[in-house]
Amino acid sequence: MALPLFLIGARGCGKTTIGRALSHALDYAFSDTDHYLQQATQQTVADIVASEGWHGFRVRETAALLAVTAPSTVIATGGGMVLADVNRHYMREHGRVIYLNVGVEILVARLTAKPEATQRPTLTGRPIADEMAEVLSQRAALYLQAAHYVIDATQQPEKIVQQILETLSLARAG
Repeated sequence: MALPLFLIGARGCGKTTIGRALSHALDYAFSDTDHYLQQATQQTVADIVASEGWHGFRVRETAALLAVTAPSTVIATGGGMVLADVNRHYMREHGRVIYLNVGVEILVARLTAKPEATQRPTLTGRPIADEMAEVLSQRAALYLQAAHYVIDATQQPEKIVQQILETLSLARAG
């Protein structure tokens, strides 16, 4: 069986959308750590953060990562999954990590067009443009550290999936 594929990147970069399409293209299972966590706890991310704080949420997020990791699975991770050193190492050692890279302006446009406040609580309480700039500046190096591959995720989903498939194919051939 094939190694799992972990999709990482900031919220709004397309991990869930691309993950579903990629899993279909590869005939893999699909899992989303945030969705798993919400199903397992019967709470939204916002509810977990409100009751347990960000630290409690991050502990649960790591447990969700371990629970959904399986061969031949595409796994969409939460945007902050890379904050824990243990998560970065785990993903690199147990699969292939694909960083869906998108700039602040596009992330803000996507998050403004499709707000999901109950699922994705603000990290700073500041306007989304300011928050995303701060989050990316804090996490960009962690995304790069965790990633085996960096994909430009500013294109249409079909093109992003095609780029990932080509990248994985070249990696196997090389």
